[in-house]
Amino acid sequence: MLVHLSIHNYAIVEHLDLELLQGMSVITGETGAGKSIMLDALGLALGDRADSAVVRPGTDKADILASFDLQDIPDARQWLAERDMESDGSCILRRVITAEGRSRAYINGTTCSQNDLKALGSLLIDIHSQHEHQSLLKPDTHRRLLDEHGGKQELARQVQLAAQRWRQTRQSLERVSNSSEAQHARHQLISYQLEELENLALGEEELEQLEQEHRQLSNAGQLLGACRQVIDMCSESDAGNVLSILTASLQRLTGSQHRPRALEEAITLLSSAQIQVEEAIGELNRFTDHFDADPTRLQYLEERLDNIYSLARKHRVQPAELLALQQRLLEELESLAADDEAVEQLGEELTAYARHYMQKASELSRSRHTTAKRLAKAVEAEIRRLGMPGGRFSVALKPLESEEPHPAGREHVEFLVSANPGQPLRPLAKVVSGGELSRISLAIQVIAAQTSRTPTLVFDEVDVGIGGPTAEIVGQLLRRLGNHGQVLTVTHLPQVAAQGHHHLLVHKARANDNTHTTVTQLAEARRIEEIARMLGGIDLTEQSLAHARQMVSAAQA
Repeated sequence: MLVHLSIHNYAIVEHLDLELLQGMSVITGETGAGKSIMLDALGLALGDRADSAVVRPGTDKADILASFDLQDIPDARQWLAERDMESDGSCILRRVITAEGRSRAYINGTTCSQNDLKALGSLLIDIHSQHEHQSLLKPDTHRRLLDEHGGKQELARQVQLAAQRWRQTRQSLERVSNSSEAQHARHQLISYQLEELENLALGEEELEQLEQEHRQLSNAGQLLGACRQVIDMCSESDAGNVLSILTASLQRLTGSQHRPRALEEAITLLSSAQIQVEEAIGELNRFTDHFDADPTRLQYLEERLDNIYSLARKHRVQPAELLALQQRLLEELESLAADDEAVEQLGEELTAYARHYMQKASELSRSRHTTAKRLAKAVEAEIRRLGMPGGRFSVALKPLESEEPHPAGREHVEFLVSANPGQPLRPLAKVVSGGELSRISLAIQVIAAQTSRTPTLVFDEVDVGIGGPTAEIVGQLLRRLGNHGQVLTVTHLPQVAAQGHHHLLVHKARANDNTHTTVTQLAEARRIEEIARMLGGIDLTEQSLAHARQMVSAAQA
């Protein structure tokens, strides 16, 4: 619970240290004294937004510090432990706002974000304001209160997350599927191109071998004629061939027995030339004997090369690059196949998320139908106690038309009310009377607070528009809540103030042309005087004091 609130230089509050106790603490004071300012400052410590206008004029910063006892708040202790922010003593939330508009937040002395303050603050305090009936006109608020009353906040969160995951997966699937239409066309084209290349079945280095063989067969007649002419010139010509000339030359040089040593080198070279010519003639004869100038083979080579060249022109690559192109297309086809697998996988995930959503949403729906009857009965009992004896209250659950997973669940939740006997149940937003709406809102807030997991409940002038015996009942309701936790109530009604376990008086003090707000914890006598003032005005009378004393005694009894 909240045990200490310290406010420095906030609005008209110069310095305020407030010790708070368990039970119902009423906060009273003249209009404009600063009662709501205290709660606004507390809101800043809990993560509300702020600007430089809240800094007391003439000062450089506003500093708000709130201390909490977490003994009975395991969720808050766990939240701190998960972030290594726990401390041995109280949990201290602090907010500093500078005159330049900068804001700093701390949890147990550790700098944190505003969102961290808000997240932790939601586990510590539940604030109900006089304007809360405005939010009660929204169906989203109805759904939240219904789930909180049934203790199904975590289940509702799971339903919301399941719907979000389903929607995100569906968007991913649509994005991949839309792009896959073009990919499908590309897949077909690549498959056709690969089929052509595979049918061509071009082998490694085949092109070079084909081109070489084609050149040979294309020049077969000319080549054979040249070979035979060379053979004739080297060995068969009657006019003197190369081989016979070399033989005669060797005979001339080797015929003399006393030849100079200097001729030996020339004789060796001529002998080597003779041998090489003989070998060359043998190679030429073998070539001409085995050379196949088959025109059918030439036709095959020309057709094969034409197919290769045509396919290369079709793909706008060099013929030698066809094999590399085939490999690239194969890799792209595998990539497109992976995208198809992604579509299939996303489809399976979408089905799984839809199944998970239906499981959780159905469980939540069953809880809502059960809780709706219990909540309607409890609220109806309270609004009848609050001066609407013929009032009726119902929680309508209307199935959503769309079959798609919805973050809010499978039904639309709306509060229906009938303020007077004989009138039909109508949506809460169509209640005409402001006083009726205030009382209905208060009844809903009180019932909601009874199931709240936060130990500190704040009611900021929720009794506006209520008076007489109804105001006393409102006070009794709030005191009943205070018996089981901590309740802070800002009120202008003496009937409510008399019900408090503790009484805080907020008033303005003026000194040296400065105005500041102070808060006093009232003892029994001062409390009687304050309630008497609220009953009868500035001048206290024996009658008003006696009336105040009787109200306090009745509340304590």
